[in-house]
This record gives sequence, C-alpha cells and structure tokens, in this order.
Amino acid sequence: MLEAVAEISSAMQTEKALFSLQDVHSFYGDSHILHGVSLALPQGKAVGLLGRNGMGKTTLIRTLMGYVPARSGRVFADGKEVTNFAPEKMAKLGIGYVPEGRGVFPNLSVKENLLMSARAGLDGQRNWTYERVLETFPRLKERLSNGGDQLSGGEQQMVSIGRALMTNPRLMILDEATEGLAPLVVAEIWRVIAEIRATGISTLIVDRDYKKVLAHTDYAAVMEKGKLALQAPSAQLQQQPEPLSSLLGV
Repeated sequence: MLEAVAEISSAMQTEKALFSLQDVHSFYGDSHILHGVSLALPQGKAVGLLGRNGMGKTTLIRTLMGYVPARSGRVFADGKEVTNFAPEKMAKLGIGYVPEGRGVFPNLSVKENLLMSARAGLDGQRNWTYERVLETFPRLKERLSNGGDQLSGGEQQMVSIGRALMTNPRLMILDEATEGLAPLVVAEIWRVIAEIRATGISTLIVDRDYKKVLAHTDYAAVMEKGKLALQAPSAQLQQQPEPLSSLLGV
C-alpha cells in the first residue's frame, strides 16, 4: 500500500495541483481526526475519496474548505498557501461545495436557491448559467416556484448541485451526493457528474458506491483512521481491487 501511495503522489506531482493539503492535522475539540494528510487535487482531474464511515473524509473536505481549522500542516491553492482561510474566501478561490445533507434553503424557491449563488468564475467565465443548469436538470423547470422544503430528496440534490455550478467553480466537491436517493435519481446524478468532469472542472467525489467512484475519477484515495492508507489511479484499482476491498470491507 505504501508503494501505491508513493506512486500516485509522484504522478500527481507531475500535474498542476489546483488545491492541495500537505501533512495536515485537524481536530474536533480534543479529538485528533486528521493525522498528517497530504492530498493533491490536480487541475482538470477527478479524485475519489473513499473510506468507511468515521474515517475522516468529511473532515478532510471541511478542513480544505476552511470550516475546520488545520492545527498543523498547510493548504495550498495554485501553489500559494491558504491555510485556514475562511470558507467564504475559499469559495471565492473557485470551490463549489455540495455538502452531505444538501443544504437547500427551505424558505426560498428553487429559482431563488439557484440565482442567489450566480456569479462569474475566478477568471470571469460564466459557462454555467441559470439556463444551462435548467437544461441539465429539466425536472427543476417544473419546480421553479416550489420552496426548498416542498422538494423530494432527489430534487433537493439537483438544486444543491445546480447552485454550486452557478458559482462557475474550478473545483466541485460532492460529499455523498447520491446517498438516500432512488435508483433513477442516482443514475441522473452520476450522469451530471460525468458531464461536469467532461467540461474540465476538477472534482473531488465522496460516495459509498466505490465502483461508480472509480468509473468517474482519474485517481482514488482511501482514508483509514484519519490517514490516507491508499492512493492509486482509479483504472488500476478497477483492475486490481484487492487492496481497496480490504480497506473498505467489501
């Protein structure tokens, strides 16, 4: 496993890292959650973050986003240190975040939920417009006046993804985007994830369906007890899944 970690770390270093963490330690109170995590998110690539529950995946994301302070270690954006920047500053650096639990505003309509986040990207681009989001999620066209609390779980997830896309991000983070959804909706979400990846937006994907994650990513990293226990190209893990299976217990 250590050889695989070294292999992917070396491979990622040859690509331009959009965001990265270097030897990061994070805590919740006195609980030490992240133990020296180093992870690069290459520009234009998709990375899957896997691991059983409670291994630190969401904490890693929240540390990168600035919601959880790094006690030590460093976070970089475009090679410049941004350790413990506030979440709003990290968002302005081009991160679109689809959190576990969706975070849709229940008292706002679908249209309002989407338009409130509309802005140009870091380089002024507006590739993802309101119209494009509705084309991507046709179901939302029929729900524009509905409040967030009047939507199904799948519709709320569509709003959450669409809202993140309307910030025209350079990096999309999807934390358990398919959890608890009906199979047809899950298929729709993966279709959109593939479309996002095809546009060249970097993505970081957390999902329990490791086979789908491997199919939609360039690299995969597996967390165990707050550490990155395995990193490898996704295609390699598809062909040789044994190390991954032992860590995930599948």
